[in-house]
Order: sequence, then C-alpha cells, then structure tokens
Amino acid sequence: MAHANATAVAGHLVATGELLDEAPQLALAHARAARASASRLACVREAVGVAAYHAGEYAEASRELRAYRRLSGRSDYLAVLADCERAAGRPDAALRLLAEAPRTHPGHSEWVEQHIVEAGARRDLGEVGGAILVLRDALAAIRKGAGAGVDADDLIRLRYAYADCLQAAGRTQEALLEFAEIADSDDSAMTDAAERAAELSVPGADEAEPAPPRTQP
Repeated sequence: MAHANATAVAGHLVATGELLDEAPQLALAHARAARASASRLACVREAVGVAAYHAGEYAEASRELRAYRRLSGRSDYLAVLADCERAAGRPDAALRLLAEAPRTHPGHSEWVEQHIVEAGARRDLGEVGGAILVLRDALAAIRKGAGAGVDADDLIRLRYAYADCLQAAGRTQEALLEFAEIADSDDSAMTDAAERAAELSVPGADEAEPAPPRTQP
C-alpha cells in the first residue's frame, strides 16, 4: 500500500473509533472509506463491522465481521454475530452460533455478552423462563468467585438484562428490587434502572412487556 493511501486509511480508522459512540453513522462512513482502499486488511473489515453494528446495519455488520474472522483467523465477536442473527429474525441461528462458541472465562466481557445475547434470543422465541435461567446462572457463577475481576459496567449490564427478564415474566417485585440495586451501583447512569424501578413502584405499570435489550460490542 502506498504511503499516502496508508495514511488516509489510518485517518479513517482513527475517526471511526472517535465517532463510534456519538455519531455511529458518520463512523461507519469513515470505516467504509477505509474499506474502499484496503478491503484485505482484517483491522479495516473489523472497523466496518463494529461501526455497522453500532449504526444498526446488522446485515453489513455480520458480513464484515465474518470477513474479519476469515482474514485474521480469530474467533471473537461471536456474541455480536449472534445478535445480528437476532436482528434478522433468526433467534434459532443465534443460539446455534452461541452453542458452538468456546466459552471464555466467567466474567470476561465476551462471556457476559454471550449470556446477554443468549437470553435475548430465548426471549425472542418466547422462552422467558429460559432467559432468566441463563442470566441467573451467569450471575451465580460471578458471585461464587468464578468471575473475579468482572468489569463493573459488564456486571451492571448483565444484572439489567436479568431484571428486564424478571419483569417480562411478571415477577414484578423481584424486578423492582433488582432495578433498585442496579440504580444504586450505576454511578455513571449508563442504564435507566432508576426510572424502571420508579415505574414498577406504580401499580399496574408492569403490564407491558419490554423488548429484550441488544448487546454492544
């Protein structure tokens, strides 16, 4: 690759990373520009895949992350790929992907993502009880010490998904307590747990089933 081209590609990748959270569509545009010049680089296909996922372009995200895996020989992003299957209306395919995935150590971010996506897929299939079991077992493994060192934000997201499933199952008081505890530990307000707890404190507020949350790469 010519030096000038390499510099341009690097600039697009930097911009992709900087814009990913605040302006995912613009981040995706930068990633696509990098791909136009360097489609055979694994890191470029990875950037396009991640940006596409953040922008809600799930079919493109799946294609690009699969290309990244072929080019790099790596096996990461399985949880994201499974979530893309969910977005395409194929929860069974999502579960098959996760069943084939090697489980990383409990508490690792990819491990957390796999459980959240599996629970979401089971909810898509109407298996709310199964989703609760998936998340309950994951939390139990962490509390027993198997997930020592789990990232605080990952734990909050796992607990939030669990509380969301409890509410969907009509277990209102358990969901209320879980949301309230999450709100107490969510110092950065990354979730709406406080609002969810307040809503569940109102009689009849739990009648509508919330949609299962999506993961984040």
